[in-house]
Formats: sequence, C-alpha cells, structure tokens
Amino acid sequence: MEREASEPGYWDDPRRAQGDMRTLGRLKETVSLWREMESQAATLLELTELAEEDGDESMLSQITGDALQLSRQLSREEIALTLAGPYDDRPAIVSVYSGAGGTDSQDWAEMLLKMYAGWGETQRRPVQIMDMAYGDEAGLRSATLEIGGPFAYGYLSAERGVHRLVRLSPFDPNNLRHTSFAQVEVLPVAGEEEDLAVRPEDIKMDTFRSSGPGGQNVQKVASAVRLTHLPTNIVVSCQTERSQHQNREYAMRILTARLLARQNEQRAQELAQLRGDRVAAEWGNQIRSYVLHPYKSVKDHRTNFQSTNPDAVLEGGLDDFIEAYLISQVG
Repeated sequence: MEREASEPGYWDDPRRAQGDMRTLGRLKETVSLWREMESQAATLLELTELAEEDGDESMLSQITGDALQLSRQLSREEIALTLAGPYDDRPAIVSVYSGAGGTDSQDWAEMLLKMYAGWGETQRRPVQIMDMAYGDEAGLRSATLEIGGPFAYGYLSAERGVHRLVRLSPFDPNNLRHTSFAQVEVLPVAGEEEDLAVRPEDIKMDTFRSSGPGGQNVQKVASAVRLTHLPTNIVVSCQTERSQHQNREYAMRILTARLLARQNEQRAQELAQLRGDRVAAEWGNQIRSYVLHPYKSVKDHRTNFQSTNPDAVLEGGLDDFIEAYLISQVG
C-alpha cells in the first residue's frame, strides 16, 4: 500500500486515496502493536532465564506479574482479530429507547445511556452525546451518543437488543418491584467514502426549542433540529447543543448512519448484522437482564455469562459481557 501511494496518479481519486490512507494507518498500528508484544515476550523470556540462573525470586515474581499483564493484552487483541466485518473498525452511534414500563423504563433508558458513556470513558474513547429526549416525569424517552476509538462498532454491536431491569421502583409510592425494558440500537458511522446520495433538496429541516426534564423549554431560541429525509421518511433530531449548526451536524451524522443501514439492507440485506432484529422492548425479547432486587445479578441470555456486581456493570464494566458474546460468535 505504501508503494502504491507513491505512484503517479494515486491522488487522482482523492476519496479513494483518503480511504486507503486511513486503512494503511490502522494496519500500521496493528503491526506495531503485535511487534511490540512479540518484543515484550522475548524480553520476559530472557529475564526469566537470568532470574532462574541467579535464583532471584523477587525478579521472578515481577516477571510473573508482567507476563500476566501481557497475557491479558494478548487475549484482548485476539478478540479484536475476530472483528473483521466491513464496519467493525468504525465509530458507533448508540441509541437507547425506553420500552414497556412507563416512567421506570424511561429512567432505565437514562441508566443505560450513562452505562455506555461510562464504558467509553473507561476505555478512554471519545464520547459525544448527540440527542436526548426527556421523559415527562423522569429519565429519557430516547437518547443517542457516538462512541469512537478502535473497533467501537465491532465491540458495541454486542449490545444491540432489549435490556431488562428488575428493581424496587423509586417511582412507586408502595416501593414495589417493577420490571422495565429498553431497546438499544447500534449503527456504524457512515464513512466519507460511502456512496450515499443525500441531496440537500431531499432533506427537510425543522427547528424547535430544546426541552428538559418534564418537557419544559430550556432555551429561548429554537436551536434544536429535526431532519426528515423525504425519500425514505427517516426522521432524526438533535437538541444537545446550543448551536443550531452543531445540532444539525450531529443530526446529519445520525441520518447518514441510518441511510447506510437502509442502503445495505437493499443491497445485501445486511441490516440484521448492522442493527439486529428490531423486536418489541418487552417481555421475552431481552438479551440481558439486570436484577437489583431481590438479589443482585446481571445475566446475558445469549451467552449465559453472569455477574453478581450490577453496580460495576452499570458504571460501564461491560468488557466481560462484550468479550463473551464476541467469542460465542466465532466459537
């Protein structure tokens, strides 16, 4: 690829060339990572031989710790190698929709939003909240955020589906146990090289005032944006920023991601891989259950992987669940 990039005429097609250069950059990072791990392993082997000859137990203990850390890194990278889909290496647009359960489900949607934002921050990935539609009493009817970093879509595609919460409801005056549902949709961000024909005349833009909890207007100016793609009737909105221009930019990113999913469905019926089946957010359809009462547990029904620390999971500790799902897909 480097030789091709130096040939005359390579940049005659800037869009293709830019896409190839991004791919080249990712490949270089991958090669560098694995060569560094190879070098670390060789160094640890040499140090082990020296420590055994000298009988240096303290050095052997330190080497063991370094080897375990390298082994954990190896496991993570082996899982990353399974992410070979055409969109796995892209940023992800994650949308959460409240389902059956009234105010509790809207509160549950907000909890899920915080969980995914926490996962992104723990992973040191860029996280941008793009839209939030508040519930009438509490929580969110829906929310959308974009999470970047290496293979964000590949990892987060494990999260699409219905998520179920069981807990003592803070909104029930009798403090009874309630079950709530929320739907999680995950889409890859559309790349610049995508052949998406989004004509300005095909987009209708409406503006409105941003609303906060309870539905009250929180801005005097109409900076929130709603875009309608007239040929497909896809509607997206964004109201998180004070700038109408910024909100429109975010809305366009969501719109192009959904158009990409639609285009792939029409071409190769890939929508099931990109979004998963859109099932009702209610009983019987959940991929994962989060139980806070009468016991504490999080269980993924696809892999049977389970945790007894739901607080850590809801703070963003999703790695074990994501990795168990990805392993199940290749195993």
